[in-house]
Amino acid sequence: MANLDTDIRHSLWLNSLHQSSVARAGDLLPVWIALIKRSLAQRQNMKADQLLKNYAAGVRDFTGVNLSEANLREANLSGVILDRAILDGANLSHANLAHASLIETDLNGADLSNANLSGSNLSGAILDGAILDEAAMEGANLSQANLTVAKLIDTNLSEADLQEASLIAANLDGADLSGADLTVADLSQANLTQADLNQTNLSGTNLEGANTEGTILDENV
Repeated sequence: MANLDTDIRHSLWLNSLHQSSVARAGDLLPVWIALIKRSLAQRQNMKADQLLKNYAAGVRDFTGVNLSEANLREANLSGVILDRAILDGANLSHANLAHASLIETDLNGADLSNANLSGSNLSGAILDGAILDEAAMEGANLSQANLTVAKLIDTNLSEADLQEASLIAANLDGADLSGADLTVADLSQANLTQADLNQTNLSGTNLEGANTEGTILDENV
């Protein structure tokens, strides 16, 4: 009988120990998840000079990297893949990003003035407040991109795909949008002074409150 009582007590102790371990594991799970996320974020952080070094070595895919506020002025990054990367506040002025892939990339407040983005894919990119003055963006894909209050003064957007893009209150003074597709785009309150909208697709485009003084339009629009 004594041995049976001992076995029962031992079983109960093992069971309580197991339940306690499970409870502790459950308590630690959020900590483990946070540590994993932090480790991944640290691996994705990259300095501008490291990016340029890797690019020069032939690396092109930098998907998801964190280059927040990086200085990449005048950098040659043609054909680079920076999908879903974080480049908010980055300086990319005069950079060569021709045919680059920047799908859903965060470029909030970034300086892309005079940059070459011709033929690049910026679909779904976050460009609100970005500076794109005098940038070359002919043939670029900006469908569903967020360009709210962005500066696009004298920017070349000819033949660009801007379907469903948000250009609310954007400054497009003197921009070339000839042949661009603005189907269902939102240009409400945008500044289109002296902008070229010749042969531009404006099907379903919201131009409410937009300044179209001196805007070049097709005669049949």
